[in-house]
Amino acid sequence: MNGGKKASAVGYNPADGVPRLLAKGRGPEAERILKIAREAGIEIIEDTALASLLDTGVNPGDWLPAWCWETVAKILAFVFEKERLYK
Repeated sequence: MNGGKKASAVGYNPADGVPRLLAKGRGPEAERILKIAREAGIEIIEDTALASLLDTGVNPGDWLPAWCWETVAKILAFVFEKERLYK
């Protein structure tokens, strides 16, 4: 039971202090999430392990659990630094 491609959309508001899962999906839903991100110019980072964990353990709208903060923090730091360099 593979489920196909998985995608998750994570948002972060510094006022909240914790990232939130905005969307997740498999197969066609994952492709739609990726298409929306590309069209909006949102950075896409591939992390299969994190996507699998979020797919099974977190629902859209939920705060991300502490077990994934370090990984998400590294991803956000990469994205923020890239945005800073290209502005």
